[in-house]
Amino acid sequence: MARETTERAYRLAKERYAEFGVNAEAAIAELAKVPLSLHCWQGDDVGGFERPGAALSGGGIQVTGRHPGKARTPAELRADLEKALSLIPGRHRVNLHAIYGEFGGKLVDRDQIEPGHYQGWVQWAKQRGLGLDFNATLFSHPKADDGWTLSSPDPATRAFWIEHVRRCRAISADIGRKLGSPCIHNLWIPDGSKDLPADRWGPRARLKQSLDMIYATDYPSAEMKDAVEGKLFGIGSEAYVVGSHEFYLGYALPRGKMICLDLGHFHPTESVADKISAVLQFSDELLLHVSRGVRWDSDHVVILNDDLRAIAEEIVRGDALSRVHIGLDFFDGSINRVGAWVIGARATLKGLLAALLEPRDWLRQAEQAGDGFRRLALMEEAKALPLGAVWDYYCLQAGVPAGPEWLDEVRKYEAEVTGRR
Repeated sequence: MARETTERAYRLAKERYAEFGVNAEAAIAELAKVPLSLHCWQGDDVGGFERPGAALSGGGIQVTGRHPGKARTPAELRADLEKALSLIPGRHRVNLHAIYGEFGGKLVDRDQIEPGHYQGWVQWAKQRGLGLDFNATLFSHPKADDGWTLSSPDPATRAFWIEHVRRCRAISADIGRKLGSPCIHNLWIPDGSKDLPADRWGPRARLKQSLDMIYATDYPSAEMKDAVEGKLFGIGSEAYVVGSHEFYLGYALPRGKMICLDLGHFHPTESVADKISAVLQFSDELLLHVSRGVRWDSDHVVILNDDLRAIAEEIVRGDALSRVHIGLDFFDGSINRVGAWVIGARATLKGLLAALLEPRDWLRQAEQAGDGFRRLALMEEAKALPLGAVWDYYCLQAGVPAGPEWLDEVRKYEAEVTGRR
């Protein structure tokens, strides 16, 4: 888009928002402070680098599609991430799973991983001014094939996974210390039953015991922060999930851990947005995984839909941008993977911008006056305000393509790089 056209449209939009008592420049400045954590696993269909060419299997994870060009090495994945980040306004982070270490072509089992296996990522992030986050990987492994890990009835299996998560937390602390930015370590497990269990109590008691052993070691919050992520159901655990939202909520709050709310991990009629103000009454921070559930699959590419806008509005209305850590969590192998990152990240940022541009003062005044008619009418009028013009201007100021121009960049990268793999 032509710079002068974008700037002219922004000036008009800025005036229009001012008529609603909204400062567009202040909204842009606030958005520029918000880091998203881009999930590395979109780039290679959650394959990782433990065993070159290994296929994803087990543990309630499934990726559909075989679009050409997925990353095969850490270097290719980092290059793809760099391309995606160059098309997303703002300064952001990258989220790693444990299976994305650099193991020198050797098979290093997960209870043996060390900080040294991730130093390539640390050096790359440091050079580019990025933060890193981390996740233990409790799926796609022979010891997860039966669907049970930290709650397994087998003591040896539980011990293996406890050691894995312990090491992941130590790795997270090492990353945060070296980058000077707290690394969030998130824990999700696939444990559960495909059909009705006879015993719901035993697995949860074992999971609690495993977590107590894992979190017995404390790390400085300046280096790493812990989060736990529940789920309603997963593939192979449709009837019962051990680590439900209620389980982790009860575990995390008294222990000072963060809850991770994933948009795709709740019943479709539940409002994840409504949970934010509830959780933050009792917790200093929370982790948000932005995904898009479609029927049974919770991990479609994020778009600017009503759910995303509601989430953004709740965060902004509660002045909670500094308390909510936002990461992306989706994987689609059926379309261009770099493009999927960009679609999801730009949609998330656009949702936050829309919330920052909401006439909050007018809405509060109407609500405090008990004027429900005015409040609802203003919410509807705000939907037609020129968000796109402000977004394009923000992209222009951030040095990334505005409008649909970024599509050409992705196509060019596909022709020159990913399409030749």
